[in-house]
Amino acid sequence: MGAKVGGNKGGPVSEPNVIPFIDILLVLLIIFMVTAPIPTVDIRVDLPPPNPVPIRLVGLNPTVVGIREGAAGMEVFVDEQVVEMSQLGDVTLEHAIRNNPALNVQDIYAEARIFVRADQSTAYGNVVDVMSRLQEEGFVKVGIFAELASEG
Repeated sequence: MGAKVGGNKGGPVSEPNVIPFIDILLVLLIIFMVTAPIPTVDIRVDLPPPNPVPIRLVGLNPTVVGIREGAAGMEVFVDEQVVEMSQLGDVTLEHAIRNNPALNVQDIYAEARIFVRADQSTAYGNVVDVMSRLQEEGFVKVGIFAELASEG
């Protein structure tokens, strides 16, 4: 009966077993990733080139679609003309043709720049609704008119 060389292998262990804890965390992470909500509305964002050319130099005049929350609800303007939502595409097309006489009527949908402008009190859903309606009408270059808070 000699002395044990490897120590006491059957006694209590003072270190916690973290393997089951890590397994539980990974399962919870997978459950969270699967059940996370998926965005329902996508807004396509075209980033400008590294040295963007100002719009004035391109020769195309933008058409501005404004949104304002009024007492009667949401009001939509195309170049300061009040427009019903059902007529938004037709009136925007008329203004885009008037603002860009150098473009053919067939090129208006692909090349005319349409900017959506709204103040901070306008609901985000209304801005997205106007942008999606313009894109459904066939306008390709629909963007958001941005200004600094100090400018407004």
